[in-house]
Amino acid sequence: MSIMLGDLSVSEIEKRIGIEFPEEIREFMNQSYQSNAGKIANGKWHCFDIPFVLLCGDVETATKIYNSVKERANECKENLQFCVE
Repeated sequence: MSIMLGDLSVSEIEKRIGIEFPEEIREFMNQSYQSNAGKIANGKWHCFDIPFVLLCGDVETATKIYNSVKERANECKENLQFCVE
């Protein structure tokens, strides 16, 4: 069993990785954020501070967010892990 701490907003994630999400993805993330870190619903996400991981409710949500920044991964100042529940 692992312990996960924190609840990061889109802007906090951007600040931590050092790049901004495209506006369309930022809007999608603001609308699909799930504050409860329990079972993440399909189409939703929650980001933890420790470990720094974006937990998504389905592969499609994770892929959509990941694909929006993967070409600029070399610009990120910190690694963001993606997980699917």
